[in-house]
Amino acid sequence: MPQSSQARLARKLARKALPFAVMALFAVPASAEDTITISSWGGNYQEAMSKAIWQPTAKELGITILEDSTNGLADVRAQVTANSVLWDITELTIDGCAQGQTEGLFENLDYAVISKDGFDPAVVQPTYIGFNYYSNVIGWSIEKFGDAGPQSWADFWDVEKFPGRRSLRNDPAEVLEAALLADGVAPDKLYPLDLDRAFKSLEKIKPHISVWWSSGAQAAQLVADGEVDMIGAWNGRISAAIGAGAKYKFTFNQGLLIADCLAIPKGVKNKDLAMKALAKAVSAEILANIPQYIDYGPANLKSYETGKIPPELAKTLNTAPENAAKQAIVRGDWWGENGAKARDRWAKFINQ
Repeated sequence: MPQSSQARLARKLARKALPFAVMALFAVPASAEDTITISSWGGNYQEAMSKAIWQPTAKELGITILEDSTNGLADVRAQVTANSVLWDITELTIDGCAQGQTEGLFENLDYAVISKDGFDPAVVQPTYIGFNYYSNVIGWSIEKFGDAGPQSWADFWDVEKFPGRRSLRNDPAEVLEAALLADGVAPDKLYPLDLDRAFKSLEKIKPHISVWWSSGAQAAQLVADGEVDMIGAWNGRISAAIGAGAKYKFTFNQGLLIADCLAIPKGVKNKDLAMKALAKAVSAEILANIPQYIDYGPANLKSYETGKIPPELAKTLNTAPENAAKQAIVRGDWWGENGAKARDRWAKFINQ
């Protein structure tokens, strides 16, 4: 990315982060015991989650919830390792949660306080629980391709048929799966991931990637600014940019359906309150607020029984049966066992 674009992006991301800094600045709790801090992914996504989840949770419990942003598991690992935990609850992708559980980075969750009802057992684990479902999808500029943009990862990899500036996530999770789909692996045959085949596929597309994005906020900004012609990014980020005027489209075809989850980093000082807040945040009534603010499906399926999500809205979500059927599910269990190895190899690949 040219330096001028980087500077512009930095300024815009800084403006995105301002509401959370202001919230923290003016929040004056009665006591530290009544305050927790959560971390999420920044940008329009965190704004949506603040309105949908954390503000209502704080109000119902009568507490103060401060908000910070995270770049992922490495941030949590650094805090826990240094015995300086800043976040009472952190949001991570399912691969990060699974790997963090393997590494012993989280507190055990108390399922006498947190209800499991309505959740897929795969996202109810000793130290983390599902929060919402998002999808890594293929998006494209309609100014560049009209309605005839790439409809599969093989199309995304086809630089002759679809020339243009490309962007992918700077993380092996979801990108390794996309690389294998591009190489012809069937969605139901992805796991266990063939790392050799995936990285061989990635070597083909690497010279054509203009930007490796590192946060959802950055991905959304790339779409909003029209700095790339196609992108593999999270559907809610793309749809938010489209809603704000970006001339983009995306498809759920060959999307990668992923659960985000919540965990409590090991060593928090206010664990009991964090547990209560987490329990409230994943309740059906609270999670049902999510689609009002961003196009992600709540992980608690009982949310669809609350009456808060109209049927016509439910059909547009990534977890709607017709949309989910087009996608492959990212398996957190594989990443929990193999994530460290995959990320070590990714670091070498991306820095070559």
